[in-house]
Amino acid sequence: MSGIYLHIPFCRQACHYCDFHFSTSLKHKEALLQAMRQELFLRREEAGGDPVETVYFGGGTPSLLSEAEIEGFLEQIAREYNLSPDAEITLEANPDDLVPERIATLAAGPVNRLSIGIQSFQEAELRWMNRAHTAKEALQCLEGVGRHFGNYSIDLIYGIPGSWPETWQKTLQTALGFNPPHISAYALTVEPATALQSQIDRGLSDLPDEDRTEADFHYLADTLGAAGYAHYEISNFGKPGYYSRNNTAYWQGKPYLGIGPSAHSYDGQGRRWNIAHNLKYIRALGAGEPYFEKETLSLQDRYNEAIMTGLRTEWGVSLQKIRQEFGPRFETYLLRLAGPYLEQQFLFREGDALYLSGKGKFLADGIASDLFMINLK
Repeated sequence: MSGIYLHIPFCRQACHYCDFHFSTSLKHKEALLQAMRQELFLRREEAGGDPVETVYFGGGTPSLLSEAEIEGFLEQIAREYNLSPDAEITLEANPDDLVPERIATLAAGPVNRLSIGIQSFQEAELRWMNRAHTAKEALQCLEGVGRHFGNYSIDLIYGIPGSWPETWQKTLQTALGFNPPHISAYALTVEPATALQSQIDRGLSDLPDEDRTEADFHYLADTLGAAGYAHYEISNFGKPGYYSRNNTAYWQGKPYLGIGPSAHSYDGQGRRWNIAHNLKYIRALGAGEPYFEKETLSLQDRYNEAIMTGLRTEWGVSLQKIRQEFGPRFETYLLRLAGPYLEQQFLFREGDALYLSGKGKFLADGIASDLFMINLK
């Protein structure tokens, strides 16, 4: 059992691009947290006594939790699971929550890693995204975090419609000025049923420009590479020793538990996902009724996931793993479909693994889908 993910589905306000499950009302917060504690208790046997190497408070905005609420979850995990003494314990946090006193209090507690939702240092972009914090708060929080935490990550977004290349470059250079151990940077995507999709439909916002987004991506990869960051996953860059252990476990296919409404879990053979509705989740757990759905992954499904996750990382897709886990037929199939991408240098082969080249990384999802097994016969 690699880790436990706790989904805290509360936010102060809704970011226009976000399609995660959350609520801007805290009305049922205590009942929801109690239901999550109950789910943790009910699922303790699933870990099988294996060490829990990471605990990740995601959301939503987990920094809305009090220190007592955070520590309550961690005390329960330590009591009912085999929590490793050196477990990575990450809290996602927004800059407006990370005032100096809060940073110091968090640093004195069990949380040993922060993932900070900066997204941009440009005021106009923050307002366009409907972020709750200001550019000034972003700068101030990083100054405080750098004094108290040795391990933290910042999130950034690129490919924002209407932004100039110089704007992204300025944001990235500002981030590097703080020398964060880890940076996660994501291309803006337009998800269905979001405020951003509605604005685009009504002509109030433009679609992201693909050429501009690709240029931003390559500037990101080149700049962070020159600054000593390993590009160990398409959207993630870490200094040596500071890769996200939580996210790395996902990409390497390790089992994990997802606790809370909308949270997903994986046991190596199948997935399950909880109800994406706070009140239904609370009521189902209270009544002892089903609160999740699940599926068993077919051989084809597991192969496709191995391709998708492997290509996104610096470890690539191991051909030995494909042979051992799926059989030589799958290896032959993979190499046949990979041929054109190898010839065009979007992929390269080194030893017994396939990797994306620098120019192939921006096209990772499309290349992976072209390598999927569609109809297993």
